[in-house]
Order: sequence, then C-alpha cells, then structure tokens
Amino acid sequence: MDSAKPRPLLLDARSQTEYGVSHIKTAVCIDHLTPDLAALSTVSKDRQIVIYCAVGYRSAKLAQQLEQAGMKCIYNLSGGIFQWANEGRLIFKDEHQTQLVHPYNAIWGKLLKATNHAQEW
Repeated sequence: MDSAKPRPLLLDARSQTEYGVSHIKTAVCIDHLTPDLAALSTVSKDRQIVIYCAVGYRSAKLAQQLEQAGMKCIYNLSGGIFQWANEGRLIFKDEHQTQLVHPYNAIWGKLLKATNHAQEW
C-alpha cells in the first residue's frame, strides 16, 4: 500500500443506534436520510470514499447523493457490515473489538450469523 496515499474515508450510513452497537474501526457515522454534505466539503472530490450500511441499500442511496454532489471515487461495501461481520472481519464498539452487530430489524437480522446478532438494541 502506498503510504503517501490517504486511506479511503469510511462512512457508516446506519443510524446512530446501529453505529453505537458496532462499526468498522475508522468509520464515521453519517445520516443516510439527511446527510450533512457541508461537513464533507473539505474532503477532496477525488478522495476514495467507502460507504456501508447493514446490507447495502442505504449506503447505495447515499453513494448516489455523494456522486450528485460531485464526489468521484465512491464505493459501496458489498454486503454491508452484515457480510463483513459474517466473514469474521474486525468490528468495534467504541475502541473495543466486538462481534455483535445491530440486526436492523427481525427480518433483515436473519442475514446475520446468530453469533453476531446483538440481542439487546
């Protein structure tokens, strides 16, 4: 990896409640319904941005909004945080590693392995 090249900006397009249960380590929570695009005004239009949500729907919608705002290098994390966690990749609550993920709701939560399913949310 080229150390001079900035890491992609990682945006979590889930709710604050979902983000609070767990998230990918360097992710920044952003409201997918009413994103604060002004907060991203200092980000280079050429900076790589990776967006994720639970399974990919909300992040895809946000990616469209960012593209319309002029961002050029936007990626939607395939499978969202559910797939990320199901594959055993690292997720965090605050600064501590966890394996639990907010299931979004009872139906979508079925896509999440039982061992990753946060019970109290």
